[in-house]
Amino acid sequence: MNSRHNALLSSILSPADLRKLKARQLPQLAAELRSFILDVVSVKPGHLGASLGVVELTIALHYVLNTPDDRLVWDVGHQAYAHKILTGRKTVFHTLRQLKGISGFPSRAESEFDAFGTGHASTSISAILGMAMAAKLKGKNSRQHVAVIGDGALTGGMALEALNNAGVSNANILVVLNDNGMAIDHNVGVIKRSVLKSRNLFHAINFKYFGPVDGNDVLQLVKALKEIRDVQGPKLLHIMTTKGKGFEKAEKEQTLYHAPGRFDRKTGERTELKNDKTVLTYQEVFGKTITELAGRYEKIVAVTPAMPTGSALIEMMRKLPGRVFDLGIAEQHAVTFSAGLAAEGFKPFCTIYSTFLQRAYDQIIHDVALQKLPVVFCVDRAGLVGEDGATHHGVFDLPFLRAIPNMVVAAPLHEADFRNLLFTAATYKDGPFAIRYPRSRGVLQQWKQPLEEFEIGKGKEIREGNQTAILSIGHAGNFALQAIEQLESEQVGLYDLRFLKPLDSALLHHAFCRYENIITLEDGILKGGLSDAVAAFKSQNNYNAKLISLGVPDRFIEHGTQEELRKQCGFDAEGILKVLKRIPF
Repeated sequence: MNSRHNALLSSILSPADLRKLKARQLPQLAAELRSFILDVVSVKPGHLGASLGVVELTIALHYVLNTPDDRLVWDVGHQAYAHKILTGRKTVFHTLRQLKGISGFPSRAESEFDAFGTGHASTSISAILGMAMAAKLKGKNSRQHVAVIGDGALTGGMALEALNNAGVSNANILVVLNDNGMAIDHNVGVIKRSVLKSRNLFHAINFKYFGPVDGNDVLQLVKALKEIRDVQGPKLLHIMTTKGKGFEKAEKEQTLYHAPGRFDRKTGERTELKNDKTVLTYQEVFGKTITELAGRYEKIVAVTPAMPTGSALIEMMRKLPGRVFDLGIAEQHAVTFSAGLAAEGFKPFCTIYSTFLQRAYDQIIHDVALQKLPVVFCVDRAGLVGEDGATHHGVFDLPFLRAIPNMVVAAPLHEADFRNLLFTAATYKDGPFAIRYPRSRGVLQQWKQPLEEFEIGKGKEIREGNQTAILSIGHAGNFALQAIEQLESEQVGLYDLRFLKPLDSALLHHAFCRYENIITLEDGILKGGLSDAVAAFKSQNNYNAKLISLGVPDRFIEHGTQEELRKQCGFDAEGILKVLKRIPF
């Protein structure tokens, strides 16, 4: 950005520089900061609308607070782009969400100004309350502790648990409620309806309430923050903001411009990368298939914790509005709510991103699996999701679901198998059924074939070999197929297990009896997943074949494109080919 149009922002290397400005200069800084975000995010895609909405709030907080000594936590963390720019990361902001670049979320490893990592929602009040109690124990009684909670995060049960505890703590905390009416989609639930009457609500739980204040007026915000800064005990500042503020397209189409991808900086029109639109995403296939199945079976319902657009449930919501339940950011509630539906004879398809399903593990075990309730878990965004990074990769679901009794765990090789797994799950009555699928396009142009019910626990031979066999689960099998085709050898066989639980023992016996080398392949953490399951089978049956495991290693994986991260982990087609070439044929 030309420094002539960036006069104030160019002089700010840290919040200490920001505090040297006159208050009357802050509106100009807000305009420059908003323009800077648009310049970068239009070509380096990220979360746009949320960060545009809190530009003025970010400036006001760092202007009034003594960060980083005062603690500031953003919830959800995708609101924090302006925060990153003002706290020393302006010159590297263009590396946002790229491999080896800065994270799209606050990260304690990245900056001392990031007091707490917040890739998932509704955690800020708990974290800030713990920090405030720690400050008391250290004798730092003047330290400020601020949680900015918005984009639907207050609909999460953990936030309400923290408010309940904070109200009796007398801790020196400030909760800034960023009320913009939105998560990714529109906020749902009674909290949204009653929040303009929240003075009595928050007084009732022992919070001192201030507001509402125009959250896009930086001078009003500075005035309000200064007035309440020294008020002791738990307090809440209620601000009203517009998601996407200052960019017309983002204001009008708030869900689409939450994370719009690349777009034209001047017109706002999205300039998506060219994709083969004849090949649908797994999400699109899910949306069309669940709507089709719900038309066939009247007991099918869909449940989502605040992700109807991302999960592709909009078509079903339009055609069968009474049978789709958006519960807000409430994964634990979504699972037990689904269990209640199943207990009364309905067939709930509980659609949750893999990274968020982790938050409801006890409910999966205690409320669903223990009672053998036939809830279908549609585990979206499984595997390496890409630029959102470590907080969002869905790499743990195979191990944590495999460990649960009564659970069926499956993953499709491609879209046609995905449809058939959904169809199979629709009539399965003996307990929970989990189907994991990635954030990507599929591989088939002709995927909509007559539905076929799969045999539970039965895999498929894709191609036969005579020396080395690759045993894969899910979409990753396509990378193995590409590698085998490049190798041009008849020695390598490929088997799609399709089910991690129950395992196809007949297929495994066949593979271990026929092949000298067995390679397992999974788009998930190796520990506890397919690799360990096959290793246990080998040990139990005293087979001698050499076992090689390809998947996600035992560490948290950073952000980058899916292609870059698969290559880094060694299970893209090129990595599989390298392994195959090391095996003497």
